[in-house]
Amino acid sequence: MIKNIYATGILQYIPFLYVIWSDDLLTVSEVEVVTKAIEQDDELTKKDKIVLMDWLNQKKPPTNSELKLWKQFISSSKIKLIESETYPLTSFCQKLVASPTSKSTLNESLKHIEINLGIQPNHYNHLFDVEVVHEKTSHYYDSKEIDAILKGKHHKEIDAFRKCLSDSIFKWDIQRDKKKFREKVLNQVKFLAEKGYGAMAYPKEYGGTGNMDVYASIFENLIYVDGSLTVKFGVQFGLFGGSVQKLGTKKHHDKYLSDTGKATLLGCFAMTETGHGSNVKGIKTTATYNKKTDTITIHTPGKNDNKEYIGNALHSTMATVFAQLIVDGKNEGVHAILVPIRDENHQLMKGVTIEDNGYKLGLNGVDNGKIWFNQVQVPRAHLLNKYGDIKNDGSYHSEIKNPNKRFFTMLGTLVGGRICVAKGAISGSKMSLAIAIKHALKRRQFNDSVKIQEDLLMDYPSHQLRLTPAIASSYVYHVTMDHIMKLYGDETITDKRKIETQAAGLKAVITNFANETIQECREACGGKGYLIENRIANLKGDVDIFTTFEGDNTVLLQLAAKGILSEFKSEFNSAGFLSVLRVLGTQLSDKIDTFNPMYTHKVDKEHLYNPNFHRHAFSYRTRRLTYTLAMRIRAYIKKGVPAYQAFLKVQTHLLALGKAYSIELAHETFINFTETISDEKHKLLFQKLGTLYALHEIRNDAQWYLEQGYIGGTKSKAIRQRVERLCTELRPHIEVLVDGFGIPEHCLTAPIAN
Repeated sequence: MIKNIYATGILQYIPFLYVIWSDDLLTVSEVEVVTKAIEQDDELTKKDKIVLMDWLNQKKPPTNSELKLWKQFISSSKIKLIESETYPLTSFCQKLVASPTSKSTLNESLKHIEINLGIQPNHYNHLFDVEVVHEKTSHYYDSKEIDAILKGKHHKEIDAFRKCLSDSIFKWDIQRDKKKFREKVLNQVKFLAEKGYGAMAYPKEYGGTGNMDVYASIFENLIYVDGSLTVKFGVQFGLFGGSVQKLGTKKHHDKYLSDTGKATLLGCFAMTETGHGSNVKGIKTTATYNKKTDTITIHTPGKNDNKEYIGNALHSTMATVFAQLIVDGKNEGVHAILVPIRDENHQLMKGVTIEDNGYKLGLNGVDNGKIWFNQVQVPRAHLLNKYGDIKNDGSYHSEIKNPNKRFFTMLGTLVGGRICVAKGAISGSKMSLAIAIKHALKRRQFNDSVKIQEDLLMDYPSHQLRLTPAIASSYVYHVTMDHIMKLYGDETITDKRKIETQAAGLKAVITNFANETIQECREACGGKGYLIENRIANLKGDVDIFTTFEGDNTVLLQLAAKGILSEFKSEFNSAGFLSVLRVLGTQLSDKIDTFNPMYTHKVDKEHLYNPNFHRHAFSYRTRRLTYTLAMRIRAYIKKGVPAYQAFLKVQTHLLALGKAYSIELAHETFINFTETISDEKHKLLFQKLGTLYALHEIRNDAQWYLEQGYIGGTKSKAIRQRVERLCTELRPHIEVLVDGFGIPEHCLTAPIAN
């Protein structure tokens, strides 16, 4: 018997040696990993180490009889191999040689081999004639504790809201008739209003709590019920109500805000026009003040100047209309005016024409429509006049004299909607990931033997690689947008321009990520993911529009980049902009790091997992892109190219900068957050998620880093391997991680997830 031949220290290495020799693919890197483990194992004697090292000699592999002896030793043990353990093979090895006096702690050297070789149960359980306990997940972490970390100080409010969503009115089912679907969603919105959730962000005197953070959390949790409900809720209480709250004054608040929060006044937000999608400053609708009648006339001058894609258009009785305000023959720029569009019998007001946008790719429970105004008159008091007013004598007045600054200040007050859209998109990715992961932890497919149970989808490295980095990103973006919303809601921060820049870039990056993730999840579920009953198809259709509403992503990334370039100044005339570029160019040329050449080739785990390396990589990319972009624009302007044309010539560069800046911001925000986690066990988990996010993003932009000489080919390959390794390490905890999203069980109704 082999037990009588070798010492305990040697015996516990035999399963590992059998695994790596049985596939005839023992590589130099495998030898190095195992050699290092043996050398550092203090429990082994010098003689034991000599025996084990001899078995690693590639020129003298174990004989077939030795391999059979090893397998016989493993199989005769009657020890169960438990897949769900954090280090299943290490644990199995130690159970083989366990005695009543054995230490309970796992052998660190064996763990080193299991981690660094990326060995998983599906790689070896078919090699051993032992009972394999196919538990799909580890219980080392508690999903409720993870969810509590994400919820933070608002856990009571969020838990109460999630419980509210268990009401039968929110039961999800397949909808084919958009009229019935819209009525269902409207009733859901009214139900939430009755519970006080619509007015959550409004001041206490108007039925709210003044808590924008909780409102945003409500918004993101609504995705778990239905995307149409989320958007309808956001339009009614966030866009329409938010415009009254943020752009109006006390007279508007007193008259409209309470009724809006109760949903007894239904409103819509009429900004976008058919002919001017993203260019709000250039909209054509006019609002002309008539001094004699003391009224404002709203008018659509041309066929394609109508308001387009207006949510709540068919149910609303009032609209916040954005138009060019003309006072005494002078265009004072874009302002918002409250315009009644239906009477008490829900009939259209004179001069108002509304058409249904019809069926869409998704969100068919939202009543989007087109609106035309034909000389519609409203009282002067309907002008939302916080930033620009028409005085009693008929003259225009604003505390903000610069019309450009006034325009951006008005739009800046509504950036909360942009933040909510990003948070909703994250929830869409979370929901899809939860469904795809739970499916992959049940669905089995393929094996090399008809006698053995097929492998779980989640045990395939390729499946892990397509889903696990997205889980890490969802955690990073959740924490980031919570932080941005907190800053936005902080009344002590009077200058919101930096937050606007951050929100613009992050909204673009996150909504793009969400759509890519949902598509990946759809494919990861195969044909089941294509069925509407399994929810991913609806999420795909509903979240798709998030990339273009509340700001088209391409435009928003440029906006973020311009904010960085101009130090968040909003004017870009040639003379003023040149001075900004000179200062910026000087600062950046001084600050760009001449990175140490060792960075280019350093591949050890300690370096690649170090957050300081990730910070440096992201910071270098942002600074480098900023500097080269500034220099390119300055070169064009020196040649006499107008500033606007210069920006067109560097548009792709702007997009790269906007994305780089946003990813750096998200990573930095998440790393700072992990330092606030008091429980060491969960802090390490979150740090590992941050590491996976960072390395995955660096890997995604490896082309740029290679072009810049920041990393070499060897380091690029090492980063790819580490991404795969981290996915393997997180595999035992994968279900706990998606449960940690906190999706209410009554909302996770997809058959393949249950």
